[in-house]
Amino acid sequence: MFTTRELFERRRARNRTALRKNSGGKSVRLSVHRSSQHIYAQVIDDTAGHTLASASTLDADIKKSIKSSSNSEAAAAVGKLVAERAKANGVSTVVFDRGGYIFHGRVKALADAAREAGLKF
Repeated sequence: MFTTRELFERRRARNRTALRKNSGGKSVRLSVHRSSQHIYAQVIDDTAGHTLASASTLDADIKKSIKSSSNSEAAAAVGKLVAERAKANGVSTVVFDRGGYIFHGRVKALADAAREAGLKF
């Protein structure tokens, strides 16, 4: 039997493989990491291996404006901020990498806010 962590890693690998196959030549991805208390997002250029923009609930800009760092409103604030930072760096189209997480709740809120702020995926 597989442990919960091994199953998560398998889902993450399966998702990343599908992203690489179906990305259509785009090498910039919006990667999400979710913990029980915080959510983190990065815009990563895989060809160069550099992070172009990042945001999390630990950022001072977001910490002041949110009540709790572990809810959908906080995730939406992170999504909006990472999209603004990515657009400032000249990135408008990304591939959404949800990792091994299911696309609902905080992950979905982050994605929807990033779309509303102008990122295309």
